[in-house]
Amino acid sequence: MEPAVPAAKTDYSPEFEKRTYWRVSCRLIPFLFLCYIFAYIDRVNVGFAKLQMQQDLGISDAVYGAGAGIFFIGYFFFEVPCNIALQKIGAKYWLGPIMIVWGIVSACTMLIKTANQFYAVRFLLGLVESGFFPGVILYLTFWYTSSYRAKMIAAFMTAIPLSGVIGGPISGWILEKATSMGGLRGWQWLYVFEAIPSLLAGLAAMFFLQDDPGKAKWLSAEEKNLLTQRLREDEAGKRSATPNHHTMLDAFKSTKTWLLCFVYFGFVMGNYGLGFWLPQIVQETITKDPFQIGLLTTIPWAAAAIAMVVVGHHSDKTGERCWHIALTGIAGAIAFAVSAIPGISGPAGLFALTIATAGIACSYSTFWALPTAILSGTAASAGIAWINSVGNLAGYVSPFLVGKIRDETHSMTLALGMLSACCFTAALITILFFRGRQMTKTALK
Repeated sequence: MEPAVPAAKTDYSPEFEKRTYWRVSCRLIPFLFLCYIFAYIDRVNVGFAKLQMQQDLGISDAVYGAGAGIFFIGYFFFEVPCNIALQKIGAKYWLGPIMIVWGIVSACTMLIKTANQFYAVRFLLGLVESGFFPGVILYLTFWYTSSYRAKMIAAFMTAIPLSGVIGGPISGWILEKATSMGGLRGWQWLYVFEAIPSLLAGLAAMFFLQDDPGKAKWLSAEEKNLLTQRLREDEAGKRSATPNHHTMLDAFKSTKTWLLCFVYFGFVMGNYGLGFWLPQIVQETITKDPFQIGLLTTIPWAAAAIAMVVVGHHSDKTGERCWHIALTGIAGAIAFAVSAIPGISGPAGLFALTIATAGIACSYSTFWALPTAILSGTAASAGIAWINSVGNLAGYVSPFLVGKIRDETHSMTLALGMLSACCFTAALITILFFRGRQMTKTALK
């Protein structure tokens, strides 16, 4: 979707530009942020449901890991066409219905009785939700230039750790208080109660969102012209730096697009290793009380929310991407390795996982400033979705491997070591192939 182009170039004061972008951010980011919190809670609340659901259904850790991760198989196949559809249809009539449908599908998880039913509903949830996250990343490129994106994407993606801060205590409370209420178990009520916000947000999105600055009635003509002029200048800069990377095929032919897939894959391995297994780790090392588990799991996610905003802001301010991504990824890898030390105490392990969570969150949020700075045109739609699709296959691989390792070793030691190695490898690829201060000036070869 190309923004409306102003008739002539106009000079705007820095103060006016700052006020305009602030107004856009106040309008868009809080709403998208809330929507992603609801999406992420519906995606990972299975980690809390497991504390009761696994015993009720009689499934193994490997079956749970496969079911939790199969979400990303459906996610993988439909992200690219979904992003292209958003560009054609527009955000308000694409993102809104997606949220409504995923809320319904998530609530239906309460009905599962067998492992195969668990696999089916998780696959369907991934299929439905596949258009949301890459769609929002693309949608932000309709409003923000490259110089703003790391900060805005980081602000949006703080929904990931804050979903843990918000969802953890709520999920723990539901498990503790709603058990056997109305003839249903706590984990069944968890799926129902936590699906309702997604349904409401989907309805609101169809009235609240505007597809691009040119259609935003809440902006003045001068503000619209500023935004579209800046976007046009930014697009021209990308086209001159990467003259052959604007079509869908260009995105798939690029070596660096595939390298970005591998980088994101490594960081997602760490993220979902934590997202799907952190409640279990806390239960085994610190406390078995569901509500206390919920409270303790907020610690890593709260630290991550603060860290990723600080790092994203600093990355935008300096214009540097590679070292912000790589060094935080290395910090996460080291922290994972420390948490894997045999015999480490529960509190010390949680502290190490807090550092790991913060490091990985900073890496994957700042990461998205790379592809959005490199790709333009249709290549941006396809490339962003493809990188997210391939990277999020780790959302299947990570919980599945952790489950298999736990079934074989009855321990998290090797599993945490595996997550450490994945994060370190992703950071190393970033250093080797994306080193440089200004990614907007780096040609894609």
